[in-house]
Amino acid sequence: MLSGMKAMILNKTAPLETSPLELVDLPVPQPGPGEILLRVSMCGLCHTDIHTIEGDLDLPVLPIIPGHQIVGTVIKTGPGVASPQEGTRVGSAWLNRACGSCSWCQSDRENLCQDARFTGFHVPGGYAEYTVLPADFVYPLPENFSDRAAAPLLCAGIIGYRSLRLCGIKPGGVLGLYGFGASAHVSIQIALYWNCKVLVFTRSEEHREHARKLGAFWAGSASDQPPIGPQASIIFAPAGELIPPALKVLERGGTVALAGITMTDTPPLDYEKHLYHEKVLRSVANSTRRDGLDLVALAARIPIETTTTLFPLEEANQALLRIKESRISGAGVLRIRA
Repeated sequence: MLSGMKAMILNKTAPLETSPLELVDLPVPQPGPGEILLRVSMCGLCHTDIHTIEGDLDLPVLPIIPGHQIVGTVIKTGPGVASPQEGTRVGSAWLNRACGSCSWCQSDRENLCQDARFTGFHVPGGYAEYTVLPADFVYPLPENFSDRAAAPLLCAGIIGYRSLRLCGIKPGGVLGLYGFGASAHVSIQIALYWNCKVLVFTRSEEHREHARKLGAFWAGSASDQPPIGPQASIIFAPAGELIPPALKVLERGGTVALAGITMTDTPPLDYEKHLYHEKVLRSVANSTRRDGLDLVALAARIPIETTTTLFPLEEANQALLRIKESRISGAGVLRIRA
């Protein structure tokens, strides 16, 4: 019988500079019908966690344990669970569950389900030694990925993959990436696998150098003129001021996809300069289980190499602050247990 667990919990939203997450001891949760109990080994850190903790998103539940890029081992199954079995290593992502019966779910768009629930937002997440998850919403992990390497795939990778699909980039095309953190450093590897030329726009010279090392055709700032225009672009940074310059350099008929769950205010758009010639601006909302399964399979095939910085569970506040200040290359990951 498990007696208790360590967890980082959010009781009240506040700036990360004030260290709002608290290390506490809690009872180990128990799986109900259709659920599994996971012993968590790693949990990836995500910008959505920052938006959650700082109150940019209206939280439906407090207190809450954040974290949704969870890697661990199944140690107990609830009634009705045939798979995954105990001892299986799995990962989970932002989408915790959907209703399965609405028009969105029935048309393979469960990411738009109005009754969807999200991990670390509606239900406790992975900043804890144990967590309960729906068995139908976890992913098998490639054997060639360590727990640490796999964690960033589970949101950064999945949302990046969906953004690549929705921006419409074709194999051999020219892709623009705005911001170069956890998602972009996975997405560039997929784009290069598709023989694309990748242009990276980021304010950090360290991140530009990281992009060049991964194979970017060009790297500069959003105010720079790239040598060629992108046929599709993804904005990963939650900065609305990036939208006008991204649309301005976009080729005719191209799409700019916004990958963030929130965005600062967008400056006024000039229709002729920014949108005419059938340019498209669209959001990317969450992801589906199919996105996750496809991304995991593709990551193993390429194989994607994730760049990570590891932090102990109790340093979650400091780690997220470093991500907020763009002081991490690649992805941050919490080590929950060895």
